[in-house]
Amino acid sequence: MCLALLMALATLRGFADAWLKMQVGRRLDVSKILESPQFPPLFPFRPNDFSRQDESNDSAFYQDSRLVYHIDNGAIKALTQYYSDNFKPSDDVLDICSSWVSHYPKDLKLGRVAGIGMNQFELKNNKQLTEYKVQDLNMNPILPYPDNSFDYVTCCVSADYLIRPLEVFSEVKRVLKKGGSFIVSQSNRCFPTKAINIWLQTNDYEHIFIIGSYFHYTGGYTKLQSLQLHTTEIDPMYIIRASKL
Repeated sequence: MCLALLMALATLRGFADAWLKMQVGRRLDVSKILESPQFPPLFPFRPNDFSRQDESNDSAFYQDSRLVYHIDNGAIKALTQYYSDNFKPSDDVLDICSSWVSHYPKDLKLGRVAGIGMNQFELKNNKQLTEYKVQDLNMNPILPYPDNSFDYVTCCVSADYLIRPLEVFSEVKRVLKKGGSFIVSQSNRCFPTKAINIWLQTNDYEHIFIIGSYFHYTGGYTKLQSLQLHTTEIDPMYIIRASKL
């Protein structure tokens, strides 16, 4: 790992670095990770942290449809239950980095359910979407929606592919209604050739810090929190979320 990345991570972890080390051999309380983080004054990451092994156009990588699940049944069930516990009937929801499934509860009647993703066939087969748009957020992070459009925005196991995260998080904030929440879910899988460098060189708990930093440095978010959902199989499921001020 390069010296600049080590220094950035050490700075970002701040007070929690020693605490994380103390958790070795015991179950870490994920809800504490973003409880009172001491982020450095300036965004600590460098452009190379957001480069990837495969820098070719993402449209080529995602041109083949993948009608598969990217997390196991336990993680899916836990995430769907979390959405069910938080969404209300008629809520307007945007799913960014969407695919052929969004894992929303099937028995809940939502309002507008929009999807932004990379593959038209996958989006067309997502029965929970009322509308969709094919768009590469790494090329164009501007969301095609008016201000204050959605009660929730979700991003499922895809934050690790964003090379312009602060721009995306800023756009998400813009399209959220006041008090609306951005829910980022993450597990332990990825396409390594398309994941950002810093992701591949850090662990699950550090990933939570990284996503938490996106909210922090974007600004305009409140109630930053993280938690680990109960799962029954192999894949863990982490939630990192915050609300628009």
